[in-house]
Amino acid sequence: MWPEIAQHISRVTGSPFEVQQRRSVGGGSINQAYQISGYDRSYFLKTNQASQLAMFEQEALGLKEIADSKTVLAPRPLGCGVAGNVAYIVMDWIDLGGGGTAAWEAMGHSLAAMHRVTNSQGFGWHQDNTIGATPQKNPWTADWAEFFRDHRLAYQFRLAQRRGGSFPQQDELLAAVPQLLAGHYPEPALVHGDLWSGNAAISAEGEPVLLDPAVYYGDREVDLGMTEVFGGFPAAFYRGYNDAHPLDKGYEQRKVLYNLYHILNHFNLFGGSYQSQAQRMIARLLS
Repeated sequence: MWPEIAQHISRVTGSPFEVQQRRSVGGGSINQAYQISGYDRSYFLKTNQASQLAMFEQEALGLKEIADSKTVLAPRPLGCGVAGNVAYIVMDWIDLGGGGTAAWEAMGHSLAAMHRVTNSQGFGWHQDNTIGATPQKNPWTADWAEFFRDHRLAYQFRLAQRRGGSFPQQDELLAAVPQLLAGHYPEPALVHGDLWSGNAAISAEGEPVLLDPAVYYGDREVDLGMTEVFGGFPAAFYRGYNDAHPLDKGYEQRKVLYNLYHILNHFNLFGGSYQSQAQRMIARLLS
């Protein structure tokens, strides 16, 4: 597959390229990822089964959506394709660094700026995409509570049922979503959609970078809630965000509802203890 990928890069960039070096790097739990280098250039490559090409095409569109917002750096996709039985996406390689307090404050400012990008069509996106390996439905919807209930939670519950999951209070929770979000009227903000700590970084030059998006237009609080799910971000990030775009009253309660989506998705992807964690969250929301 390496010659085909090199030809793709040569064609897109208009400059000859050959994969002279490659090394495996972290790229999430569902893809193989590599740094490929040649002719003093490096690129980031992710691969999966050929049947997953659409997932990479949607990721490329999401990266472009973030880049077009001109608020935060995201890797520039060079394109996707299939080589043999392998689907791939190629994007610019960005050297990453550790990032200190100032850089994470800047990340907060940048995310806040991205969240001010809105649209007139409502909540959703112009096409469906994926979160991890799970399909994510994004039909344009005028009402946020309806969108989140039907196209986030209800969809995940249906997938969980097929997997053998049991959530006795799911119908009660779904019926309660409008009440849980009553009085909260967010604007449709451009959101990353899967903003855990592994999908945000600081470049070697100290610039905030967002990776591996599952973009749509939704309540900006879904991103903030997700940052707290798996380890959280540095305190400077939250300080920077709130300085630029303070969170609305009631966020601490709403984030439990929003993060339930991700815990259900992790149950559908990985099983295990995520079912009991989701059940505890549902009980808390209904208490």
